[in-house]
Amino acid sequence: MSPDGSPTDRLPTDRLDGFRELLERSDAALVLTAMAAFYLLFLSIGAILNYDLAGLISILGQVTFFTAVYALVVLALNLQWGYAGLFNIGIAGFMAVGVYTMAMLTAPPTGSPPGLGLPISVGIVGGMVAAALIGLVTALPALRLRADYLAIVTVAISEIIRLTYNSPAFSTFTLPGGIALGTGGANGIGNFPSNPVRAIYFTDPSSAASGTTPIGTAVFGFFENVLGVFRSAVIVDLTYGLVLAVVVVLVYTLLARVGNSPFGRVLKAIREDEVVAKSLGKDTNRFKIKTFMLGCALMGLAGVLWQGFGTGAVYPQAFRPELTFYIFIAVIIGGAGSNTGSVLGGAVFANLLFLLPQYLPNIIEQTFAIEADPNNFIAAIGPIAAGEIAPLLGYVLNQRLPALRFVFVGVLLVYLMQNRPEGLLGHRTETAAAVDLSEGHTPGTGPSQAADASGAAGGEGGVDDE
Repeated sequence: MSPDGSPTDRLPTDRLDGFRELLERSDAALVLTAMAAFYLLFLSIGAILNYDLAGLISILGQVTFFTAVYALVVLALNLQWGYAGLFNIGIAGFMAVGVYTMAMLTAPPTGSPPGLGLPISVGIVGGMVAAALIGLVTALPALRLRADYLAIVTVAISEIIRLTYNSPAFSTFTLPGGIALGTGGANGIGNFPSNPVRAIYFTDPSSAASGTTPIGTAVFGFFENVLGVFRSAVIVDLTYGLVLAVVVVLVYTLLARVGNSPFGRVLKAIREDEVVAKSLGKDTNRFKIKTFMLGCALMGLAGVLWQGFGTGAVYPQAFRPELTFYIFIAVIIGGAGSNTGSVLGGAVFANLLFLLPQYLPNIIEQTFAIEADPNNFIAAIGPIAAGEIAPLLGYVLNQRLPALRFVFVGVLLVYLMQNRPEGLLGHRTETAAAVDLSEGHTPGTGPSQAADASGAAGGEGGVDDE
């Protein structure tokens, strides 16, 4: 038909509009679309760098892993800051408590440093409980503090924790009763338990040379015979990333239920105006303590899953303040107060600001013929006036692009604060009422009753029961 509005010509536009509407109405579709875009981006990078199939699968595993761990920590922070307005910038410290406690509980008594040799499940729960208890100790004296002062207390606690784990005095120590434990000092704890996912594939998770389980035999056989992938570590890492994605879904569901519960509505009231919440008879201190402890427990879990099982060892230097800074940037990107925004913010930061700079130097080297390698910034930008960008690219590569991540993050932060301070999804208006108060809905009635009432009143419109 003619181009003046025929159904055939409108079809692509209609499909695009329908897709946009789907993204606006479905958080799951929004997150899955974003992840598909990131997977496509990094697969393209792998193709540019001539990776084989095993390398491409490894990239997918990295994307899944870092997206999941960042999303998990950002969700925990969003509970504290986005819901209750608690300005916690000691995230790295609480993560350290979780992973170090887990390591000391599960390390063998004869190891270096020694531990208690308890099962992994006990260690994970113990790490979460320890992080929650440290959160309680932090919250009690800080309840009367607000904003900047609370931030100072939490960052101080975080640094005290890190320096304690780094101290030689706690490298190995003995508890009453002759129980020997240790943090390893600056050397950390290297005898971390094997990733539990390995138990799916190997009869002895601590050794890849051991026999494989029936599942391991089937999966490894498929990848080797059908896809030509012979590296079991790649398959294990990809599986672990998928397990972490399931954990993120479970935590997201938990926090969504918390946010929609009476408890969550009190948290939002505290965030908006604590005096009003107190005037309504709410014990705001008790609510803030519970929220802070729950958030710290989730941060401890994230520390175990990220810095523990994800790396196989734990060191104090992994919990420097910049880790907290990264998590806050991810929250700001996604939008404080939105769980879906937290997941998206974590995904955007993990992929575009954390992983991508690690691959860019190789891409630049393959794309541009870089011969100049100046050692200072002035010599790098001078030739730009003559249209030569190779010296600048050489300088960037010489300084190692990942090391310049702080510059990129700082520029992004300034841009967000000026142009989109609410983040990607922070503009959403959250319902604080226990019932649906949307137009056309009668409180205390079901959807069908509300529709009947609306029809009886004049037959206009329907009922929005979302």
